[in-house]
Amino acid sequence: MAEILIPAIENLGFEVVRIRVMGGKSNTLQVMAERPEGGIEVDECAQISNAISVLLDVEDPLEEAYALEVSSPGIDRPLTRLKDFATFEGYEVKIETTELFDGRRRFKGVLAGVEGEEVLINLEEGGETLTVGLNFEWLSDAKLVLTEDLIKEMLKQRKDAGTIIDETKFDDIEEDPSEIAPGAEE
Repeated sequence: MAEILIPAIENLGFEVVRIRVMGGKSNTLQVMAERPEGGIEVDECAQISNAISVLLDVEDPLEEAYALEVSSPGIDRPLTRLKDFATFEGYEVKIETTELFDGRRRFKGVLAGVEGEEVLINLEEGGETLTVGLNFEWLSDAKLVLTEDLIKEMLKQRKDAGTIIDETKFDDIEEDPSEIAPGAEE
């Protein structure tokens, strides 16, 4: 799947954060992407969706029916690339490993960057801070923890990039939508 989709998405000027097929009542092909400098807008997700839909129709890599979902990685994003761990140094993270490290596979702490092929994480152990290096290849899941600091930083980045939504555009509603009769148009 990655061999088919990544080149097409990169040709549009975006980076792939994650491609995943999720099962359940129905299958979903989830594609998370962003601009190289971070962030992505809804119309850019639609652009990616349109481009890869054509490829998926031609290549037909999944035997069963599926829904295509193209999205931003979100604020509490998954960390899937080594560079993600360096980019989000200083933020709280949850990490799971495939290999036991010091008798455990789950870690929650503050990212302390990257050293070679190791992800560094500061853990609070008995009132002391311990920095642990986890081999990137051992990581099975990693994501940022949604905190106020993370939200503030993401909002600041959007504002600096000029992509803050002007919520005043939505303040012009004069009627209470619940008072409009069903089927009636404004």
